[in-house]
Amino acid sequence: MRALGIDFGTSNTVAVVRGGDGRTRPLLFDGTPLLPSAVYREPDGRLAVGHDAHRRARVDPAGFEPHPKRRVDDGTVLLRDAEVPVPQLIAAVLRHVAVEARRQLGGVDEVRLSHPASWGQRRRAVLVQAAYAAGLPQPTLVAEPVAAAAYYTAVLGAALPPGRALAVYDLGGGTFDAAVVRRDPTGSEAAGRDPARPRATGSDAAGFVVLAEQGLTEVGGLEFDQALVEHLGRAYSPNRTVMWNGLVAPADTGSRRARALLYDDVRAAKETLSRTASADVHLPALDVAAHLTRDELESLIHGHLSRTVDCLARTVAAAGLTPADLVGVFLVGGSSRIPLAARLIHTQLGVAPTTLEQPETVVADGVLRTGGAARTAPTGPPAPPPAPRSPAVAPVPYQSPLPASYPVPAASAAPARPWYDEYGPVLVTVLAALVGVAGVVLVALLLV
Repeated sequence: MRALGIDFGTSNTVAVVRGGDGRTRPLLFDGTPLLPSAVYREPDGRLAVGHDAHRRARVDPAGFEPHPKRRVDDGTVLLRDAEVPVPQLIAAVLRHVAVEARRQLGGVDEVRLSHPASWGQRRRAVLVQAAYAAGLPQPTLVAEPVAAAAYYTAVLGAALPPGRALAVYDLGGGTFDAAVVRRDPTGSEAAGRDPARPRATGSDAAGFVVLAEQGLTEVGGLEFDQALVEHLGRAYSPNRTVMWNGLVAPADTGSRRARALLYDDVRAAKETLSRTASADVHLPALDVAAHLTRDELESLIHGHLSRTVDCLARTVAAAGLTPADLVGVFLVGGSSRIPLAARLIHTQLGVAPTTLEQPETVVADGVLRTGGAARTAPTGPPAPPPAPRSPAVAPVPYQSPLPASYPVPAASAAPARPWYDEYGPVLVTVLAALVGVAGVVLVALLLV
């Protein structure tokens, strides 16, 4: 069976495919497994996604939405002069993934989508609506920490015995999520959970259960990039104030392109500093090659990372466990490769975490390794996405899973006809005959 696993992220979307031979591999977009989740609305209403969206935004940012996932509760997003439904934005990204998957596989039989463990039914319904609008089959939804736990056992071969728990530390581009996942051979999601708590996730065939989850919505790689830019500004803006202000607050197309180049280089330098002790950043318009060190980066983001570790510790406690009760801490998400994150976890929790060279693909791969019971989509077909408020935006065709026709209920018995409807014509005929006979008799009498 040809399967597609998608991790729709705040900053980037990652997809993994599994062919009929059972092998899995990540989809590549412009040579990388990371597809920016950004969406750009063209003047004619078409939606561009990924790197194309970023390139168009450098010329005209009015139609740009860089993080549709953060807008999941907003209903619609104003892009240029029209309000676009959020499911339509997400569908544009998923459609791009679907096209690439079909090109490589020839078709897709099964789709699995990840979602944060904290997402309730309404948010998950938006994701399902977007999948249908993108032309995908009915998706199976899998909580992100459940997918990470499945990868931890199936791909890494790490031990997670029944009844034991794993902590998942997920630090991405825009958010941080912490969760504790237990393996339960019965597959019972009720075990160890407060029945009053809303069901946030499912379990796979081996019984992965999310015992607790917490998160920080404004901590991630984007905040680290901004911290580095501000650090560079403090170093170089005093002597080049006008040029620096024009770079970080662009007023024309050329300056916007320069700003985009600055942030691209800063992000690349941050990633380099995860592997080496130093990196250089070219500052456009200033004609300066700034030198950054890992120590500088760590001093700038130490507070952010400490908050994530504190959040992880609270999540473990909320699960009724201590760090010593865990089989391990699994680091996923692109920003989790920063060495300081692992050091702080080891220092504060006393657990040496498991890290990977490419943690971005863990969740997308893991969703394909969970069982069918991981479905958390709302029962029954989802409602179609809301129509845009402006006629300038054509809604994405919605493919409803409802049957083409429904049984027509039997018609109720017709009400009884009134007596005059049934006998009126007969009475009229009789009266007319009587009048005719009376007239003949009267004429005969007169002639006599």
